[in-house]
Amino acid sequence: MPPKADWEKYKAPTEDDETEKKDIIPLSEGDIQVLKSYGAAPYGSALKAIEKDLKDIQARINEKIGIKESDTGLAPPHQWDLAADKQNMEQEQPLQVARCTKIIPAEDETKRTKYVINIKQIAKFVVSLGDRVSPTDIEEGMRVGVERNKYQIMLPLPPRIDPSVTMMTVEEKPDVTYSDIGGCKEQIEKLREVVELPLLSPERFVNLGIDPPKGILLYGPPGTGKTLCARAVANRTDATFIRVIGSELVQKYVGEGARMVRELFEMARTKKATIIFFDEVDAIGGARFDDGAGGDNEVQRTMLELITQLDGFDPRGNIKVMFATNRPNTLDPALLRPGRIDRKVEFSLPDVEGRANILRIHAKSMSVDRDIRWELISRLCPNSTGAELRSVCTEAGMFAIRARRKVASEKDFLAAVEKVIKGNLKFSSTSRYMQYN
Repeated sequence: MPPKADWEKYKAPTEDDETEKKDIIPLSEGDIQVLKSYGAAPYGSALKAIEKDLKDIQARINEKIGIKESDTGLAPPHQWDLAADKQNMEQEQPLQVARCTKIIPAEDETKRTKYVINIKQIAKFVVSLGDRVSPTDIEEGMRVGVERNKYQIMLPLPPRIDPSVTMMTVEEKPDVTYSDIGGCKEQIEKLREVVELPLLSPERFVNLGIDPPKGILLYGPPGTGKTLCARAVANRTDATFIRVIGSELVQKYVGEGARMVRELFEMARTKKATIIFFDEVDAIGGARFDDGAGGDNEVQRTMLELITQLDGFDPRGNIKVMFATNRPNTLDPALLRPGRIDRKVEFSLPDVEGRANILRIHAKSMSVDRDIRWELISRLCPNSTGAELRSVCTEAGMFAIRARRKVASEKDFLAAVEKVIKGNLKFSSTSRYMQYN
């Protein structure tokens, strides 16, 4: 489309046009003040001045009465009630810790029940209850708080438990489930019958008239999934799970290990349902013998206390006990008898199908080829434990990383089998374990 003919073309300014421009006059002080006040309220500046004066007066008042800004939330001094605070402090005096050793019932209704308390390093007293304590709260043998003047019982106290025993409780549930354990399907069923069934369906045992099994021993070669099953039980159940490693109960001083076992079961009885898992129980449960020097006496005392707690005069209650060891032949016969350990489950080496299942479980979280023949790889790993098969998967991933590939192939798994199974044959504990069974 052609341009219009009447469009004006650009013309350069001439000297006459430049002379016609007026000179620029700067703003005066009055104009600037007018611009500043534009849009402001008529009393805005006066209000700002009054607000500033109020803040200054408040700061001077706070300085005079002694208030300082803090996070403690203290009240100002003119709100303090020192007389009432002093009266409350006199009413709530510090208590002494004592132990109620005996309860003497009243002969008739007119007299009150008396309590025998024992205060360490002072004496024994026969006292009564305070006004705020119910008679049903006090039992024989429990710790109580008594006042310092009349030694009246003012407060029932919980049993004293060592912090190292309290720390054995598993607070966070492990992320291992039964589907993450391969090669031991029968063992998991036996374990669930002992641990989960009595807690979930106790009426079945009541109808049949039998006591549910209370103890189970998991034994087998290292790396076959004993501790892994215990972690799956801790994940599945809502009961309190306490994990004890056998070496933690071997203490330096005489009687310390037995005291820890006693406090462990005391803490378990206070819970609604408890599962105690003793890992590496052969550290304290070895057969008793006399070496002449008395070196193992403390370990034997700890084991005797454990035997007493398992089947003593005190009822065990809703407490299930699990033991795990890879040296079952070294355990004491008194610990293994029925009533203390009702069921013994052997975690043997997985078969071909179990080994293929273990490899699939570990490869589930890996980037691998789809057409890997897991049965072929499992046949190349005879007499292998689950831990060794996991090491095979890890090494296959390392071979893929070394070759700068993002996916592990079947060739990597074959190379990993050659490295782990064949190379570590002299370090395998499986053949050495066979002599213990």
